Amino acid sequence: MNSQEQSAGRIGAEHLIKKARELDSLFRAEAAANEAGGRLTDKAFSALRENGFLLALVPACFGGAEASTLEALQIIEALSLADGSTGWVQMATQVSTGIAAACLPAETATQLFGGQHPVIAGQGAPNGAAEVVKGGYQLTGQWSYGSGILHSTHIHSGAVVMENGKPRQRPDGGGPETRIFIVPTHRAKMEGNWNVMGLRATGSVNYSMKDVFVPAEFTHGPDAVDRNQGGNVYGMGIIGMTTLGHTGFIIGAGRRMLDELSDFVTAKPPGRGGLLPPLSATQSFHEGYGRAEARLRASRAMIFDAWGGQQKNLDRGDPPTLRDVTLTRLALNHATSEIADVCAWAYRTAGGYALRESDLQRCFRDVFAATQHFLVSPTVLQECGRELAGLAKGEEWTLLGLRKTP
Repeated sequence: MNSQEQSAGRIGAEHLIKKARELDSLFRAEAAANEAGGRLTDKAFSALRENGFLLALVPACFGGAEASTLEALQIIEALSLADGSTGWVQMATQVSTGIAAACLPAETATQLFGGQHPVIAGQGAPNGAAEVVKGGYQLTGQWSYGSGILHSTHIHSGAVVMENGKPRQRPDGGGPETRIFIVPTHRAKMEGNWNVMGLRATGSVNYSMKDVFVPAEFTHGPDAVDRNQGGNVYGMGIIGMTTLGHTGFIIGAGRRMLDELSDFVTAKPPGRGGLLPPLSATQSFHEGYGRAEARLRASRAMIFDAWGGQQKNLDRGDPPTLRDVTLTRLALNHATSEIADVCAWAYRTAGGYALRESDLQRCFRDVFAATQHFLVSPTVLQECGRELAGLAKGEEWTLLGLRKTP
């Protein structure tokens, strides 16, 4: 299939938003089995693949939906509402897959995406070492938290470029050079170690590689803002794509937690242990639920405001500004903090019911697993504040924070 044929037959992002909502009951029904197996069931993952979700952030030239930021948010939000792990696998694989499709050299990308589309996942932190050899690199390393990797066909891994046994320095003087390496999954050893509190079904195990040859054309830069395929949405690079994915997840999972609490209090028989009135009859619960709803909706509104502003710049063909990135990262940080507080209140409010295995408990665990990601660390919040206060002139965003522009 050539690029024109792929583009003509590609699935639309609006269709994926609608389809995610239509398949809500299917993904909900698979959630318990997902957790039991430590990964999505064949039925759940097949639903993602067969309905085109794994093409959501793939460029249109390869038959993908090439979703806008606002469309991608809604797709991930809807899937995360149905099941947190399903939404997480969607966002993790789409970030790696979409960036690879946009930023690998044209011939390589066509080779990978010209037939059966790959599913790319892994860990982009430079925990490996890639020695320069003829035609490419020899890659060795150990990576933890390979998000969604058990569902992948290829792995996206970060590594420091080594030359003659020493880190090769970036031409701009910004420290050691790092790159992202795309390797068939079967070339890596799955180390397991996914013994976690939440997001248990994402298959995000540790993995390692030793002396794996990677052709130079199967690598791209870690910031990946210089795309070779696709439209302006890929100009936000890995930082923007990763922030986008986590944001869609947190608002979907947070919405589900409050919905589960509402279902509980409306279905629970009158009284609590025969001694207390039902929660549904107490003014303190009414007030608490109102505050929780307001916090969730306010967080979501801030998210769509921040991403809407960035999307306008992308639509004009402009790259994201420093302030664009600050506001989207701040919106994620704020939403995660607010939603975690809401989930903690909902968990305490549900009393003994929350102690037992349930959809409510799983939502609670998934949200608090997400709070541990470095994207929502206090350091990132501090950097957002520094930029907003006008104290970061001449700096740019990296995944972990701001740095002086080379």
